[in-house]
Amino acid sequence: MKKIILLSAATFMLTTITSCKVETNEVASVQKTNISEYFGQWTIDIEGGSVGWIEVRQDDDFINGDILWGGGSVLPVSNIFLAGDRTLVIQRSNNVVRKRDENNNPLVTSVITDWLEINKSDADNIEGILLRPKRDGLGVDTTTFKGKKLPPVPPAPDLNNVKYGEPITLFNGKDLSGWTLTNPEQTNGWKVVDGTLVNDPVQTEGAPHISYGNLRTEKTFEDFNLKLEVNIPEGSNSGVYLRGMYEIQVVDSYKKEPDPHNMGAVYSRIKPTVAAEKPAGEWQTMDITLCDRHITVILNGVKIIDNQPVYGPTGGAIISDVFAPGPIYLQGDHGKVAYRNIVLTPIIN
Repeated sequence: MKKIILLSAATFMLTTITSCKVETNEVASVQKTNISEYFGQWTIDIEGGSVGWIEVRQDDDFINGDILWGGGSVLPVSNIFLAGDRTLVIQRSNNVVRKRDENNNPLVTSVITDWLEINKSDADNIEGILLRPKRDGLGVDTTTFKGKKLPPVPPAPDLNNVKYGEPITLFNGKDLSGWTLTNPEQTNGWKVVDGTLVNDPVQTEGAPHISYGNLRTEKTFEDFNLKLEVNIPEGSNSGVYLRGMYEIQVVDSYKKEPDPHNMGAVYSRIKPTVAAEKPAGEWQTMDITLCDRHITVILNGVKIIDNQPVYGPTGGAIISDVFAPGPIYLQGDHGKVAYRNIVLTPIIN
């Protein structure tokens, strides 16, 4: 792995030095021609099994972009540029706390920059490597990835003319038949209590942290309508993933202003137009439609997302292909939550 790092750094330095020898106007012309090949949105499969997404675009007189790397939110990049005439470099910066006081307050912070070196393998595919400085400053960690270009999102479908198949009851109220962990090596915190599907990821103070798993359907689905009821305790957090790709946020956000991280949002991507949450501890209804890369969410009888385009996966996705069938999966690694009356009705093409 060290050889890969040294070669990458050496290649970067060589192409940068070579570029400096070319006339300024010629460099600008070459970069303008080649960087446009990267414009658009790309889903990426990351070494180790996680999923990401990149957008590269022209914003006025500069190149800009956004990135999702595994978990978390879609965030703006720090910088995008060409190293030489083919390799795209994307930088992203993170604030890191180096030292805290006795009350856990930050004393020393640093801005750490990761960078991705990306090359095209053909018109619609990319491959690359992410380089991340080690925390102690002694070397670089690397992660490889491959990506595929996404076609534009189609126009919003006419949901009044959508045809549905027969409803499928995903949870029988008795046991976990039809469900399994997304990662069998994690601890299962899911059980059935009085006809409800309950996740209770208990952590014991002073004991090693337990890694609890997410629960997914064994079956996979294409487009559909999904109805369910959910009860989220105060301060808790979960999520409902559509086709294993798009998270509809489940969180105690009662009385908070609409935000793309609140209850019913498409996590970090689509903000609810209104806040329709109920207080923590009350049963809430979710009515979700995924159709032709558009999502509609009705929370507690109020339409909070109306047939809006979703441009790529959200953090925690297990599938990168936006056209592939996928499972419903329920996030179980955050906090206590209960679900019931989970019914999926497939859309018939």
